[in-house]
Amino acid sequence: MRPQPGRSIARPMRECCGERLLYNVRRAGRGDTGDVSHRPYEYRQLPAHNTLSDLLFDKLWQIMEKLECFFGALVGCNVYITPSSSQGLPPHHDDVEVFILQVEGEKHWRLYEPMVQLAREYDVSPAEKVTAPTHDIILKEGDLLYFPRGTIHQADTPANSPHSTHVTISTYQNNSWVDYLQDLMPALLQDAARDSVDLRKGIPLQQLQCLDPSRARGPLSGLLSDLAKRIEGRCQLRSCEMLRDFMGNRLPPYQDAESANREKEETNGKSDAPPNLNSKVKLQYKDYTAITVDRVPGTQKPSEEMMIYVFHALKNERKTHMVSDEEESPPVSGLRFPLSYMDALKSLWEDKPMSVKDLPLEDERDKENLVISLWAEGLLKAVPAEA
Repeated sequence: MRPQPGRSIARPMRECCGERLLYNVRRAGRGDTGDVSHRPYEYRQLPAHNTLSDLLFDKLWQIMEKLECFFGALVGCNVYITPSSSQGLPPHHDDVEVFILQVEGEKHWRLYEPMVQLAREYDVSPAEKVTAPTHDIILKEGDLLYFPRGTIHQADTPANSPHSTHVTISTYQNNSWVDYLQDLMPALLQDAARDSVDLRKGIPLQQLQCLDPSRARGPLSGLLSDLAKRIEGRCQLRSCEMLRDFMGNRLPPYQDAESANREKEETNGKSDAPPNLNSKVKLQYKDYTAITVDRVPGTQKPSEEMMIYVFHALKNERKTHMVSDEEESPPVSGLRFPLSYMDALKSLWEDKPMSVKDLPLEDERDKENLVISLWAEGLLKAVPAEA
């Protein structure tokens, strides 16, 4: 069942979360550290950990990275432990889509009509605005609850439950149409200004000082209409920051020790030589890649300005997932190719075995250069000729 905006869902989810999850992982954007009880409470002593990566429980890693593939957005996670007859937070709404996995004990949830539909900011709700709940739910071990961002909610542990442990999985923070438009506009305007003399014209005299800027409405309306026509004409839409932020911060593919050993056994005795013109190759980790076209900074020749970028998350680290203290996004792993490689990349991204010699590139050296580069990054694997 796929959650829909504006609709709350509670259903059994025992298979997803059958083990005890006792760790807290801070979600980017807010410094939540779990429910805060008003009285001393000690449930279980956690072992000492040297790095944050030790705290990232494998089962959560597996769930979260699969959800990041599904949503195409970062997925955060908090774990809350609360004692009986206690409530940690007042009624509030979040700026994320929320999935609650009840792991131990019971939790009493009350949901209310949002003051702001699909809110983009976290906020504590005024007491007078919180009236009758639209949903009054007791979650038991193995249950799942979904509610969209902006939904006012509060939760407490019932008196008959010794404690409650639940996992909050959140996503779609700053991932709305307004965020996407803000991300696309700088490049869209830059590209359009190269072709449109109207965009390059000066604004009216003293426009910035006008108390009534209405005289600019006509020109602005016309310019925005021209931009809309440019988009309808299938111009190149280039993400400035959102794509890099997602690819640089997302989790790497999950692989447990058993899978790693099995992969090692499968490749044992096989050649580690890179693919060549006579090889057959197949894309791997497609869900952890992204292809985009962007300008190369500092180039002078128009023919050399646009390049293909292939980003991937294979080299990302669990310990840096959404916890960077830097304002800028972490560097993104990937490769850069000329525009002439696009059709060949599209052929490989069809995710089926492909003969290197059949790639739609004129020069055979380009074919080998492409597959060797992708193979070296771990994005391609050689397959038997009969596959």
